[in-house]
Amino acid sequence: MKSETMVWHSPHDATITLRQSAKCLKKESKANSFELRRTTNLKPKVYIETSVPSYLTAWRSRDLVVAGNQETTKEWWKRRNDFELYISEFVLQEASNGDSKAAENRLKSLDGIPEIEITEEVAAIAEKLLFEASLPNKARVDALHIATAAIGGMDYLLTWNCAHIANPAFRYKIESVIRSFGYEPPIICTPQELLEV
Repeated sequence: MKSETMVWHSPHDATITLRQSAKCLKKESKANSFELRRTTNLKPKVYIETSVPSYLTAWRSRDLVVAGNQETTKEWWKRRNDFELYISEFVLQEASNGDSKAAENRLKSLDGIPEIEITEEVAAIAEKLLFEASLPNKARVDALHIATAAIGGMDYLLTWNCAHIANPAFRYKIESVIRSFGYEPPIICTPQELLEV
């Protein structure tokens, strides 16, 4: 196989070319990560948003829809070992709120799940999500969850938050913002949807 030789006229040309190559490789790598894991039998990576442990550990609701979602969450949780699970400090902070016993149960369910490192880029992506994806200000933490899952290279963001995260009305804009930073957006879904994977 014939190899091509690059000719650089200055160190600046070499730097630009190397940066462009690295950026292309980064995008290609993220875009193909799910397919690679699928074909090499690696587990898909799932970011667990706070509503999941909340539904998992809460007392059974009298609301039939919520109760059904709680049962679905428990059913998915039994399959959790089919996936690589991740959380963030935002999940732990939210899970710690409210009734102390309920918080203890939520945190216990998350024990041992690795945290994605939070970088400055998470805040930048979250701010752009609030502005360009038209997420309301009260959804700031939701935007941080989405940004964290994206920079963490997650295949899925698992949530029951259908108001701001798993809302089809926001999906296109969310994906557009994530891609503008050079990341591939995770598939945002509920445990019910992920049961079918």
